[in-house]
Amino acid sequence: MALTNSQYDAVMRIYSQRQLRNRREQDARIREAYAAVPRLPEIDGEVAALSLKKARVLLGNRSEQDFDLTAALEELAEERRALLLSNGYPADYLELHYDCPMCRDTGFSDGRKCACFRRTETELLYEQSNLREVLKEDNFEHFSLDYYSDEIVSESSGLTARQTAAFALKCARDFVAGFSEDFSNLCLYGDTGVGKTFLSHCIARDLIEAGFSVLYLTSFELFEQLEQHKFSNSEEAEEAYRHLFECDLLIIDDLGTELTNSFVSSQLFLCVNERILRKKSTIISTNLSLEQFAETYSERTFSRIFSHYQMIRLFGNDIRIQKQLAGGK
Repeated sequence: MALTNSQYDAVMRIYSQRQLRNRREQDARIREAYAAVPRLPEIDGEVAALSLKKARVLLGNRSEQDFDLTAALEELAEERRALLLSNGYPADYLELHYDCPMCRDTGFSDGRKCACFRRTETELLYEQSNLREVLKEDNFEHFSLDYYSDEIVSESSGLTARQTAAFALKCARDFVAGFSEDFSNLCLYGDTGVGKTFLSHCIARDLIEAGFSVLYLTSFELFEQLEQHKFSNSEEAEEAYRHLFECDLLIIDDLGTELTNSFVSSQLFLCVNERILRKKSTIISTNLSLEQFAETYSERTFSRIFSHYQMIRLFGNDIRIQKQLAGGK
């Protein structure tokens, strides 16, 4: 997935910072070695003088006698290496060192993105997602159906909590598998502590690893950003607002826990509708029932979500309580 212009610029700024850091470190090494071995700066002076002399020869200066510049420079280079090694320095101590020797910290090798560019890109996507630390644990590998009961049955569907969770897990995996080709949205709703947030984290991790930009916000954070954009002229608020609509996946967690008013209701519709129009996927998780959702955010907002989102209900015993009873595992 291609980065947005602002994301690409952010990645290239990282490379510029690496280049600047490595040049400063090289300068520090040179100062140290020059102070310890006075012959080293003399060698560099002789290299410059020989290069200038060869240039005069090539320009037809007959007062200068021609010579083998390559051999002369190699002789001085060998003397430099020997001096460095004899004084306890690595042979390449004075050279510019790179974080990535393949692309020399440019991000590109042979006209293509270097492997390090992909790693840097992923790091940026994790940073912008607000999920860097939590996704170390919240991923599909750690999603367990063992927390869902075979004895709790939904009156409406006739499915057990475990069967419903298995279906939700399949939907989540399908969402990831088809993300690059199919525009889709999810609304995870139901009881508190039944894995809605965890499941959205699982999706986020796989998509970030695949190179997609993901933004996770609690409902409070979402409306705070929208409010800041509406009432603030700062560049930071404008950038956050753009990212809200440009990111490949927006996750709105715990919708319904914020203080709801007309501003919140109208801004939710704006956010949901704009991302649908741009065909940018969104995942919403909420503890509200469908009836409560419609009452809280208006029939118009509910209708827009209901007609463009896959609605998935999770239910059962609170997993966090189960983990605490099991000793936190």
